[in-house]
Amino acid sequence: MMNRRQFLGSAAVAGMAARLAARPAGGPWKMSMYQGSLRKSDPSVFELAKRVGLDGVELLMGGLKDNLQVRRPEVRLQYKQAAKAQGLVVSSICINILNNVALKSEPKAAIWLLDTIAACRDFGCQNILVPFFGKGELNMENKEEMERVVDVLKELGPRAQAAEVTLGLENTLSAEENMALLEKISAPGVAVYYDVGNSFNKGRDPAAEIRKLSKRICQIHLKDKGLLGQGPIDFNAVAAAIRDIDYRGWLVLETGAPSGDLEKDTAANVQFVHKLFGF
Repeated sequence: MMNRRQFLGSAAVAGMAARLAARPAGGPWKMSMYQGSLRKSDPSVFELAKRVGLDGVELLMGGLKDNLQVRRPEVRLQYKQAAKAQGLVVSSICINILNNVALKSEPKAAIWLLDTIAACRDFGCQNILVPFFGKGELNMENKEEMERVVDVLKELGPRAQAAEVTLGLENTLSAEENMALLEKISAPGVAVYYDVGNSFNKGRDPAAEIRKLSKRICQIHLKDKGLLGQGPIDFNAVAAAIRDIDYRGWLVLETGAPSGDLEKDTAANVQFVHKLFGF
């Protein structure tokens, strides 16, 4: 006969098993949010992230004014302490400065990306968002710029892999163009950071592209016009595609606050994603 402690223990195990069984194939997932969207440029971003129901934050490396502050160990320590205090983690890092100081043309950008690999390793996260927008936007027709990007990533990809980090390329290229780019790079440690909104805004089908890219995707951004699920993007189709490729990584919000209330709107987006994916 079981005593009370044994009974409670077995009940807890059974309850946990039932919750795990109820999770959809391809899960569980965790949810974070792009630091710029949370509008906090200091470690207090984790307090806000906790209030709105997130599991982590995608940090920004910083800009020219602060000399990419997250490169500094003392700054990383502050972020790590703040995350731990809230029971959250750094999901990934975005080296946002590359939109102004482009990897395709500026030698120092490659050094900064190498520094970001070290920072990502220090935080214990796996993915770096390597953006190609603004001055850094890619054009497959510009052979010289594309060759430079390929050459740099051929060198840095293996270094990222050695640090157990992946360089996730986020850009405005199609799925086919991204696949061709990865083939040219032909190096470990490099993948696609897929943004649902960027694809849709270019007139593409996000669900179809997710299936085409499949295991080449290292992380995913979710956004829409307005609140998630209230804009033109078919998120049921997106979620089905994410399940189909057995993606098990972070779902990262890059959302705004259409009502003007950031906390309220972000909490609504968090609830939408939980309901959509069932976790």
